[in-house]
Amino acid sequence: MERDELEAFLILAEELHFGRTADRMRLSRSRISQLVQRMERLVGAPLFVRTSRRVGLTAVGRQLHADLAPLHRAMEDAVDRARATARGIDAVLHVGFSTPLAGEIVLATAEALRGTHPGLAVEICEVPLTDPYGPLRKGEYDVQFTELPVREVDLGQGPALLRDGRALAVAAGHPLAARSAVTLEDLADIPLLTVAGELPDHLAEHHAPRHTPAGRPILRGPAVTNMQEALMLVAAGRGGLLSAAHTADYHARPGVRFVPFQDAEPVGYGLVWRAEEATPAMRAFAAAAAKVARGHVRTAA
Repeated sequence: MERDELEAFLILAEELHFGRTADRMRLSRSRISQLVQRMERLVGAPLFVRTSRRVGLTAVGRQLHADLAPLHRAMEDAVDRARATARGIDAVLHVGFSTPLAGEIVLATAEALRGTHPGLAVEICEVPLTDPYGPLRKGEYDVQFTELPVREVDLGQGPALLRDGRALAVAAGHPLAARSAVTLEDLADIPLLTVAGELPDHLAEHHAPRHTPAGRPILRGPAVTNMQEALMLVAAGRGGLLSAAHTADYHARPGVRFVPFQDAEPVGYGLVWRAEEATPAMRAFAAAAAKVARGHVRTAA
């Protein structure tokens, strides 16, 4: 078994999406398909169920992933520990976070590293909503914990360490506020707040899609620069806000109701860095963050 075959299998098993797997491995989708087929020939059975709408693991694939994933993590951790011992890690790592939940994981990771890597100091800072990758590109952060996927050719990304559902923040008096859940088609019934600034297309669509899955247009609401501004406008009835479900725990306020989606894909969160600039300190942080996220009571991936 070749390393790229193993990694293609493990990443596809996490993402269940050939495009995201190709992005993470910086390979074409056809190459990912070839690597997976080689693994299937090696095993002698299909590992994935593929349809035009979804990718899923077969029973054999689930068993193989359960057996291989811990071994792969242990091998990577062992190599990183050896590198850290050989080189020594004595550095300050600047880490950005995009949401309160991401910040919580970053703080817990920094605390965990104090015991295992006392020479590694972690400084944290919130990522600006209107410029999600600018500080990282300028070197103000070494790595950031943020929403995935990131489709930027100059940035690398790891696996989703956390996943959370999505919710729609609406004014308490809006008809949708009385619902126990909403659907993506309901977005045609309320303007969506947008984010000010020049966001990448995929991120702008994440915050405020232009059409529902059935093709109905979604009206545009005011542009905002931060969460407090957004929630003030929501409470005033100026529009709805797409958010992660955990936003209600950290930003609850009078006049705003967070209604969960029943059909939206969960949001993944993971680490992003400047491509080709991974350091021993960053790898140590990534390994610790994965362990912290696995133990998180809310949304471990």
